[in-house]
Amino acid sequence: MDFVAELDTTGLLCPLPVLKLRKRLKALNKGEVIKIFTDDPAAELDIPHFCNETSNKIVKKKLENDKKGFTFYVMKC
Repeated sequence: MDFVAELDTTGLLCPLPVLKLRKRLKALNKGEVIKIFTDDPAAELDIPHFCNETSNKIVKKKLENDKKGFTFYVMKC
């Protein structure tokens, strides 16, 4: 999966992963993808909700068993 930016929010709890994602998305152009990793259990619901509310799109979501978290690929729309 191609992406133009990467964000690691390891150790950050709600709402910080979403707030950091929002800030980084502002710098992207429409159609560009950011990769975000989070180990916050609440982010499994928070990031999809944020994307739905802001009309951005989750292109891929992956459970990272070895890191005990999730990787999301979010496209700016």
